[in-house]
Amino acid sequence: MQFKSTSTARSTALGASKLLVALAVWTLPAAATGPDAKGEWRQWRGPTNNGVAEGDAPLKFSDTENVKWRVKIPGKGHSTPLISGGTMYLTTSVESGTTTETGSLSAHDFLVMALDTKTGKEIWRKTAASTSPHEGYHRTYGSFASNSPVTDGEVLIANFGSRGVYAYDLDGKLLWKKDLGKLYMRNAFGEGIAPVLHGDSLIIQNDHEGQSYIVVLDKNSGKELWRAERDELSSWPQPIVVEYDGQKQLVTSSTRVRSYDLESGDLIWEAGGLGGNAIPAVVNVDNEMVIAMTGWRGANLLAIRLGGKGDITDDPDYIKWTNQRGNSYTASPVLHDGILYFVTDRGMISAFDAVSGEPHYSQQRLPNTYSFKASPVAANGKLYLASEQGDVIVLKMGKSYEVLAVNNMGDEMFVSSPVIHDGNLYLRSEDDLFCISSD
Repeated sequence: MQFKSTSTARSTALGASKLLVALAVWTLPAAATGPDAKGEWRQWRGPTNNGVAEGDAPLKFSDTENVKWRVKIPGKGHSTPLISGGTMYLTTSVESGTTTETGSLSAHDFLVMALDTKTGKEIWRKTAASTSPHEGYHRTYGSFASNSPVTDGEVLIANFGSRGVYAYDLDGKLLWKKDLGKLYMRNAFGEGIAPVLHGDSLIIQNDHEGQSYIVVLDKNSGKELWRAERDELSSWPQPIVVEYDGQKQLVTSSTRVRSYDLESGDLIWEAGGLGGNAIPAVVNVDNEMVIAMTGWRGANLLAIRLGGKGDITDDPDYIKWTNQRGNSYTASPVLHDGILYFVTDRGMISAFDAVSGEPHYSQQRLPNTYSFKASPVAANGKLYLASEQGDVIVLKMGKSYEVLAVNNMGDEMFVSSPVIHDGNLYLRSEDDLFCISSD
């Protein structure tokens, strides 16, 4: 009798223990999914898609000071790395030999790599494709791996443009791939628009010298959901998803700014007036306004209030402000605390009120002669600008121009944009990847 009673008690205790474990597991918060997960850097322009990081980053450093690790990256790639779950993901292309496919360009291996963010040690490497490109890229600023990848913490998308789109799980298993055909860029400047993930939608904008289009694929299968042809030539700006009045809109930039219904692909509104060679990404201002700019010939900036229908090019109710001087040509702007920061290729920085368009300061010359292709990023009230000359300039964010630090990284040249994660600053140069840490 005593034995039976003890057994029952043990069984009851075991059952209670299992229940507690089950409840504990059930109540654990799920890992955040989506490219905008807080604390992660899962997309080119960071967690809020405006260049601003969570947390802080080091203020002072050099190529020898506060360098936690430094590793060589094989080949050449100007894509910006991503970070999710303590792993960094990046793309590159490595020349592998000659081929008879084109008779002019060597064959390349198009690689996707995963690195440990704490040590820089390579975790895995996958060859997405091995082929000879049909055309080249800008000999100074281009690469065959300039399209930054994107992840939502579940699926990793590497877009090699004319060489295909590849979806992996975060352990490097290929889930699917898709060939969208060849692109022919103006003056063979090279491809480079970063793909966008929103929910199950993978968005790819392909503006080139052939028939331009934007296409939305299912991220899980690669199935084409819709496609819209575009009357545009070569451009490189990342589109953005905004939500207005319950409707998700996909806003794109080129010579015209266009908004499509994300679900159907129907055109909602459009506005003309931008110049050619559009490159800077579209910026979302609180789901109330979008800002698109060009900095080449016919440079212009359009700040557009959402809610319009049809052609709103000349409608003052929706075109809230414009700017034609000091616009970014290549680098994408940063939006923080209502201020839009943008830098010219020749190193002049501006800070405008994003809603009114009033300049806090305009075309301020930085403390040396610099040029920029990398887009600035921000953390904890500091704006980081990685230059072609190897300096990383840190400005105080706000209504007044103030230089906090000029950090020399030696002979490095930066085209990839910086990444900030977990208090660290990651800088990808032409050959090396740095982890800058004050720990």
